[in-house]
Amino acid sequence: MTRAAGYRLLVNAACCASGIVVAPIHTHGQAGGVLQGGLELIDPKMLRVCADPNNLPFSNDKGEGFENKIAELFAAKLDKTLTYTYYPGATGFVRMTLGSYRCDVIMGFPQGGELVQSTNPYYRTAYALVSKAASVIAGVETLEDGRLKDKHIGVVAGTPPASYLVADGLITNSKPYPLVVDTRYDSSAQAMVNDINSGAIDAGVLWGPLAGYYASHAASPMKATLLLKEKGGPHLDYRIVMGVRPSDQNWKRQLNQLIGENQPAINKLLLEYGIPIINGSDQSITADDLTQKP
Repeated sequence: MTRAAGYRLLVNAACCASGIVVAPIHTHGQAGGVLQGGLELIDPKMLRVCADPNNLPFSNDKGEGFENKIAELFAAKLDKTLTYTYYPGATGFVRMTLGSYRCDVIMGFPQGGELVQSTNPYYRTAYALVSKAASVIAGVETLEDGRLKDKHIGVVAGTPPASYLVADGLITNSKPYPLVVDTRYDSSAQAMVNDINSGAIDAGVLWGPLAGYYASHAASPMKATLLLKEKGGPHLDYRIVMGVRPSDQNWKRQLNQLIGENQPAINKLLLEYGIPIINGSDQSITADDLTQKP
């Protein structure tokens, strides 16, 4: 949700369909040591970020993702040099990066994830239905909508929306996409949007950041509509935080202050990437009101 067991459980694993691969760690900047009990060991001169090297729109090793851009913003505010430890979003991500003291923050994690200590949330989003903008199902807000009954719908296998496709009688005519891929070579989100564009499927259900980003980069105009009205199954919306080690209390407070002081700039970055974000009342946050919080 995977980006690492946990978030990398529902959101990047389940939602982003990242891959489980065995790969070396690539560290840009200071290399870390070993896990050391309850010590708070934050580099005073470097903002050391744990990241996936090929997982747009979140991050890549070229610094092109929105998490990269938020890290750049925070590094400037902290007057620190920005460095990265890259590891594929996979089982072991937290252990091999943050847990091994090779870096000090994971820029995106679901609130409540057990593998890390959470900061305050800095955005909230949900799964979305993606279709061509001209389609009769563009703008459908719930999977129980009758207009979907005869449609061929894509879904990443094992993700929360699949439960609703089963309940609403849509799973038989659906097209599954793999949850586990090697992100260095494949993207289930990109494959799904390509199939919508070609007409191989009528629509697809994707994690909000992937839906918004890939829909905005599709070959034909597409619309991504957040699924905020589903009932009776797993919730499809999540607040996203930054993840730090349980011992890093002062560091967490410092990040919380940065999030609070820079929420408008963070919202602006997210919107520039096409990420659909919502406030606590399920209302879309737009460029007209960047001060809203998740």
